[in-house]
Amino acid sequence: MKKIALSGAGGQLGSVVRAAMIARGTPLRSAAGSKALTPLVEGEDVMHGDLRDPAVVDRLLEGVDVLIHFAGTSVERPLPEIIENNLRGLVEVYEGARRQGVKRIVFASSNHAIGMYPVTERLSLDCELRPDGFYGLSKVWGEALARMYWDKHGIESVCVRIGSCLERPSEPRHLSTWFGHRDLMHFLDRCVEAENVGFLTIWGVSANTRSWWDNSGAERLGYQPTQNSEDYAEEILARPNPLDALGQRFQGGSFVGIDYSRDDAGVHGSAAQAARPL
Repeated sequence: MKKIALSGAGGQLGSVVRAAMIARGTPLRSAAGSKALTPLVEGEDVMHGDLRDPAVVDRLLEGVDVLIHFAGTSVERPLPEIIENNLRGLVEVYEGARRQGVKRIVFASSNHAIGMYPVTERLSLDCELRPDGFYGLSKVWGEALARMYWDKHGIESVCVRIGSCLERPSEPRHLSTWFGHRDLMHFLDRCVEAENVGFLTIWGVSANTRSWWDNSGAERLGYQPTQNSEDYAEEILARPNPLDALGQRFQGGSFVGIDYSRDDAGVHGSAAQAARPL
């Protein structure tokens, strides 16, 4: 059985994945940032530390076949923080993979790499990237870094542009962007078990009737989602939409309005801070 490492194990998605994999008995090493993890079971392989430190990265990746990389800043923040956590940290992770002979990395990209597309457009995997802020920009850069390490060093990567990864959808935008937890775990299983993936980019989204994203090409990975946000549509649409007019126009939702200075935002243009990577 392959040994898996999980970075960002204390975060929103990392905690879901960690608990599910431990419950299955998957050989897993879980890493958090500055705060130590409390083991979920006796003898669980846990650690913490700054991934900008090569020694910490080596400890994480020693003896590992696949890294699920969920660490980093996951909301819109000032550029210096994004650079340190999402750029410098990612370079150290890929360099550590070179040193330790890690065969594959699952890189948590984001829908915010394409957030400036209007909601009226349906996107393919090879669409032009249009980030909606510094966070989304860091994911564009991360995908390019992953591509380079495959081309130059043979480290396989699956870049997943995560939508709204929640147990269940709760607002109108999620009818297009929802990535259910059951589909997330199926996706990760395929990332671990699929053969010869090379470099792949996949939409991290369930089989939503109203999806903005065409996942043709995911067949190579074997990802076949079964959850559909439409099951919740009647309940969701009966409630007010929490997004302002600008957030409803673009696929990036509330992230779009952060530091948005064009004069077409309208009277309801957003200036709110995004609170989570949805």
